[in-house]
Amino acid sequence: MSVKEVLFVVLEEYADWEAASLAAALNEEPETGERKYRVKTVSLRKDPVTSIGGFRTVADYTVDEVGDDFAGLVLIGGNSWHKEESKPVMELVQKALDAGKVLGAICGATEFLGMNGVLNTIQHTGNRLEELQEAAGENYTNAARYVEEQAVRDGNVITANGSAYLEFGKEVMTALESAPQEEIDEWYEFFKSGYYEFMQNK
Repeated sequence: MSVKEVLFVVLEEYADWEAASLAAALNEEPETGERKYRVKTVSLRKDPVTSIGGFRTVADYTVDEVGDDFAGLVLIGGNSWHKEESKPVMELVQKALDAGKVLGAICGATEFLGMNGVLNTIQHTGNRLEELQEAAGENYTNAARYVEEQAVRDGNVITANGSAYLEFGKEVMTALESAPQEEIDEWYEFFKSGYYEFMQNK
């Protein structure tokens, strides 16, 4: 089986904690079965971007360099999604949507999807409905299907608030079928409940 790429979009001042645990889980080989995915990063340029936590990242690809042969696209939150310069990412988002690939957006990236009309036909969540409406303005018309949950999956599109990186990771991995569901559920429970409580329930 060929290993497919899952692309993580990281812009200046990206939220590193929202990416790390999911990326590690996707890069690891499951306990049962073969490894299916490798994580690659995408940004607007090849210049280093610096996360909110101070990690400097040189992306594997620019938005323009990405081909069609990827399995999923993950938009990591941060402080750049409201900026005009982030708009070229929509070309990549549209490519994922048109091909029915898994698309995940967390924190500020959900507002980017709202600003570009992506959330108007699906159930979704984000940091707060009011924030989403303020950011997206007239481009967002689907408040009736906003759900106050940590993460929401509608088909192949996953949205989450900024505190929900574990729930987000679980839904993205489930959509990608990156490991048997039992392993994905265990991954989530291990980090959500903590080592000692998890082991007591084994």
